[in-house]
Amino acid sequence: MGDSKRSFEVTHRIMSSIKSKNTVPELLLRKALWREGLRYRVNYSKLPGKPDIVFTKYKIAIFCDGDFWHGHNWVIRKMSSLDEELSHYSEFWRNKINRNIQRDAKVNKELSDLGWDVLRFWESDIKEDINSCVKNVKELLETKKVRAGHTDSCSSCRG
Repeated sequence: MGDSKRSFEVTHRIMSSIKSKNTVPELLLRKALWREGLRYRVNYSKLPGKPDIVFTKYKIAIFCDGDFWHGHNWVIRKMSSLDEELSHYSEFWRNKINRNIQRDAKVNKELSDLGWDVLRFWESDIKEDINSCVKNVKELLETKKVRAGHTDSCSSCRG
């Protein structure tokens, strides 16, 4: 990118245009789960963190985390650590991403304390291998169904 820096106004406009719900990775995962016959709730505001996808009956909360916003960009850019990645950002963005990471951990704990299982998928993993993400969801659902004493033939167990 050289020595040129974007102005605050340009950066602000770009970043504020990024959606927080119904993102491409979220829609990809939702459509893939729907094709598998799985039914869920979306952006469930009754739970901490407002999970992107929720299976209320089985207490499974799913988040589709953006690589940049949730501190995974360093892996994509093949850096040695999150600290290396953040060293290239302004203090504002370092603090924001670190707060997001802390909030994610807090939300995971709150949901776990409430008896919920939490799955978090990176946007890059959803885009690169949606089938693996769907498989993880289906495996957890199946585990929860077995624990609850339901079987595949149970008509109320379709997701």
